[in-house]
Amino acid sequence: MKRWLLLSILLLSLSGVARAAIDTYQFANDQMRERFHQLTLQLRCPKCQNQDIADSNAPIASDLRREIHRLLTEGKDDGQIIEFMVDRYGEFVRYKPALTARTGLLWFGPAALLVIGMGVIAVTLQRRRRQPETSPRDLDPAERARLAALLAQQPLDEDRP
Repeated sequence: MKRWLLLSILLLSLSGVARAAIDTYQFANDQMRERFHQLTLQLRCPKCQNQDIADSNAPIASDLRREIHRLLTEGKDDGQIIEFMVDRYGEFVRYKPALTARTGLLWFGPAALLVIGMGVIAVTLQRRRRQPETSPRDLDPAERARLAALLAQQPLDEDRP
């Protein structure tokens, strides 16, 4: 009885492995295979969000790989394939969005924030350097008297480190 139970568990677990699909595509040449590989690395899985479609196991990624293979066999170039995917899934599907008016902030925003931050620091430091430091000689007589009274109330401990 235990043997049959173990055998059935083993067969069920193996059937699950057998159902895991591995995409196998036939290519006319190695150049087309390399283009397929590069394209799948350039496009993001819409479901996984931070994984390219080459590494994603999501069903949508499998569909995208199949679509790329179809477009490659139809003779489309890389630009046409990427444009097709962007038209269908939006600019999000690209790992490196194109430089347009809409994506300019993505490309130049971090550098602009860094330059602005450095400018603020530079202006702050310049203002601090220009401000004269106050010394007891710059105090008016009333402030000097108050300072002398404060110092007289608290004797200096020369033994303190």
